[in-house]
Amino acid sequence: MLFTETALQGAYIIDIEPKEDSRGFFARTFCDREFAALGLEITNVQCSIAFNHKKGTLRGMHYQAAPATEAKLVRCTQGAIYDCIVDLRLDSPTYLSHICVELTADNHRALYIPEMFAHGYQTLDDNTEIAYQMNKSYTPGYERGLRYNDPILDIQWQLPVSEISRKDLEWDLLETVLIK
Repeated sequence: MLFTETALQGAYIIDIEPKEDSRGFFARTFCDREFAALGLEITNVQCSIAFNHKKGTLRGMHYQAAPATEAKLVRCTQGAIYDCIVDLRLDSPTYLSHICVELTADNHRALYIPEMFAHGYQTLDDNTEIAYQMNKSYTPGYERGLRYNDPILDIQWQLPVSEISRKDLEWDLLETVLIK
C-alpha cells in the first residue's frame, strides 16, 4: 500500500499496489503492521457499509465526541464519492481545516481519518456504496456533527445536494457552538 499524508497531520490517502496478470489484479487493502508503522490505529472493531441511491446525496459531517472518539478507514466500493474531513483537534495547527478527496470504485483509494475529525461525503454517481472500518464501536449519545454548508468551513461540494437527512441539515453552525 502507498500511504500519502494529507495537509491534515495524521490523515492519509491510501492507494493500493495491484499485482496484475491476465486474470486481473490482487492488492492488499489493509495490513496492521503497515498502519502501526505510521502510528495509525485501526483495529477493525466495527465495519459498516452505506448505500446511496442518488447522485448528489450528502452524508455528514459526523464525528464521535470523547470518550467515544473513533478513527475510520473509508473506501468507495461502488460508484464514486467526494469525501471530506475536518480537523477538530483543539491543539492542532490545522484546527477547523479540511481536505477533500475523490474515492471511487475504479481508483480503489481509501482515506484514513484520525480520531476527532468530522467526516462527510457526497455521492458523485447513482447507486454508490461505501465501506467503513472503525477502531471503536459506535456509542449512542456521543454522535456530533457540523453543518455541511457551514460558512466557516467553506467546503466546496461538487454537486447540488439531492438528498440529505434532516439531522444533517440541523446541526448547529460553528459560530454558535464551541467544538470540544
